[in-house]
Amino acid sequence: MRLVIVGAGGTGGYFGAKLAKSGTDVTFLARGAHLKAIREHGIRIRSRAEGEWGADVRAVESLSREPPADFVLFCVKSFDTESAAEELRPVIAAGTGVLSLQNGVDNEDKIARILGPGHVLGGVAYVFSHIEAPGVIAHHQLGRIVFGELDGDPSVRARGFAEACARAAIPVEIAANIRKVLWEKYLSIAPISGATSLTRLPVKFIREIPETRRLWQMQVDELLAIADAEGAGLDPDMRERCARFLDSLAPGNYSSLYQDLAQGKRLELDALHGYGIKRGEHHGIPTPVLFAVYAALKPYIDGKPVF
Repeated sequence: MRLVIVGAGGTGGYFGAKLAKSGTDVTFLARGAHLKAIREHGIRIRSRAEGEWGADVRAVESLSREPPADFVLFCVKSFDTESAAEELRPVIAAGTGVLSLQNGVDNEDKIARILGPGHVLGGVAYVFSHIEAPGVIAHHQLGRIVFGELDGDPSVRARGFAEACARAAIPVEIAANIRKVLWEKYLSIAPISGATSLTRLPVKFIREIPETRRLWQMQVDELLAIADAEGAGLDPDMRERCARFLDSLAPGNYSSLYQDLAQGKRLELDALHGYGIKRGEHHGIPTPVLFAVYAALKPYIDGKPVF
């Protein structure tokens, strides 16, 4: 399998390194200092669970001269979805699969409008990781992928990627209803993202301070109402599952939204809280807590405000 990874950050960098180390032919699309470091030293993983290790990978600044890919891991921030999909055109062949592992629930549709629906798979990555330094990925917890074809077909390309993940010791599951899974992750991460970013504190404080946990819970409840109106088909115990997920996380974990906020980077706020607010308005569902989180973080949406 020839694998291209677009978005060599915490998610793409971690999974791509594991796949490369196990023998998969991996090419990263990267930029700037991150690209330079990967070319010179390979990609390094500093993991709380696995220790420090590295993998030699190919990294390029452009795909214009690259041969077609069998499979693509699409791991860019949601606000870069359209531009990154356009960059992929040179490596898209008739059977190339493009697996979105992004935050939000509508990235697959954006990619399909550019590359065609036959190429796109949906997926979620359960992993806490981020770029610690150029060429270095810090991995904190988890590392599992759930994915599938949008029509539920257990395709040859899906099975091929699952087999590559198995060789790389990446827990993986092919889901028959990936749209439901996308909503499940959205419900799991958006409220945590909002709470850790507003408080500038890790998960420990979100779950242990009653008022802060209530802030998290109210976001969950508003999103559950929207998911029901959208026909997401979530299980009746989804509220409890969100709570179990929050309680299972390492106390020092932050969300990727917080990491971007702390580093003065652009925020995926529209894909998380902004999307919920828009769908709430569409269905006539009030979303006062989602709006409060969105409004408080909106000044930072394009990076640290300049006075």
